[in-house]
Amino acid sequence: MRSALALGLVAMLAACGADGPPTRPEPEQTPSGPGVSIHGTVKMGVAYP
Repeated sequence: MRSALALGLVAMLAACGADGPPTRPEPEQTPSGPGVSIHGTVKMGVAYP
């Protein structure tokens, strides 16, 4: 019973931000250039069964 209580207390502390105040994520870097990119693959041919 004591171990379940201790585990519950640790889980509550871990969930409440006990590791410090929240921090904002870094803003995404936008690529320089025209802002258009094209990616893909083209295949042509005839398949015989």
